[in-house]
Amino acid sequence: MKYAIFGLAATSVAFAQSFPLRLGGVNTAGYDFSVATDGTYSGTFAVPPSYEYAHFSGEGANLYRIPFAWQLMTPTLGGDINTTFFDQYNTTVQQALASSSTAYAIVDLHNYARWNGDIIGQGGPTNAQYASIWTQLADLYGSNDRLIFGLMNEPHDLDVPTWAESVQYVVNAVRSAGATNYLLLPGSNYTSAAAMPTVAGPYLVNITDPLGGTGKLLLDVHQYLDSDNSGTHSTCVTNNTEVLSTFVTFLTANGNRQAILSETGGGNTASCETDLGQELAYVKSAYPSLVGFSVWAAGAFDTSYVLSVTPDTNGTDQPVWTDAVVPNLP
Repeated sequence: MKYAIFGLAATSVAFAQSFPLRLGGVNTAGYDFSVATDGTYSGTFAVPPSYEYAHFSGEGANLYRIPFAWQLMTPTLGGDINTTFFDQYNTTVQQALASSSTAYAIVDLHNYARWNGDIIGQGGPTNAQYASIWTQLADLYGSNDRLIFGLMNEPHDLDVPTWAESVQYVVNAVRSAGATNYLLLPGSNYTSAAAMPTVAGPYLVNITDPLGGTGKLLLDVHQYLDSDNSGTHSTCVTNNTEVLSTFVTFLTANGNRQAILSETGGGNTASCETDLGQELAYVKSAYPSLVGFSVWAAGAFDTSYVLSVTPDTNGTDQPVWTDAVVPNLP
């Protein structure tokens, strides 16, 4: 497997700046609990269990997306990072990285392009206030290339050209702070992979990186497999391969860009074990256009959650993880 990865990267001039390996893993939720889609936060979170990282890495996972509420990290908009919260969050991040010498973590700001109902750069937080949290995180995390910055989770219902300007502003600010991390560029429509080629994608591919080139700017997409692409149903009705194939065509046509499927998932049902397995197999085959995936979700979710891949208390994995995810890990 590793031979195929490095062989492809080494022989493809077009992807000379490619992410250096395939990624595959899981969202470990908890610090994002009670963030609503309008960017409000009700003040309840949970710490992802530390044992999960070694557990999943032992099965071949090498990517952990760790979402958090903006209001937890900076209780005052545009203000300083809460060091007490950061220390707790960072303990989790370090547990993820320590689980494997090749593990990566996505530091994911999970606020839907909003702060308490107001849209960034569109009547809500200013671009400078949005950049403030990322320049502070850049100071703390900018020297570790195994940390990927997820600049915003699932923007939606906003003016896309204006949003792209906000994303460019933050990219510039992160680089001015000296960070060289990979950055995930968030689109619109809840970061839908289906919408990306025609809605936000044409704007995001024009975002530039002060480092030069675009090799460290990855488009960030989500796509679920249930009837309304919401990730709220236990059954799956599609394997998304047609959607993802169209998206890969878009990436190829726009300078061989790269992307990551940072949220997808299905319930512990026969339909999802089949469809999710086929989706993730496609993602794996589409490297280097698609760098990898992280399924939703483990972390502090109970095993009763509809899309849970949290292991049982005896360490047994959920069927959808065993049958659909593990065969497609890097």
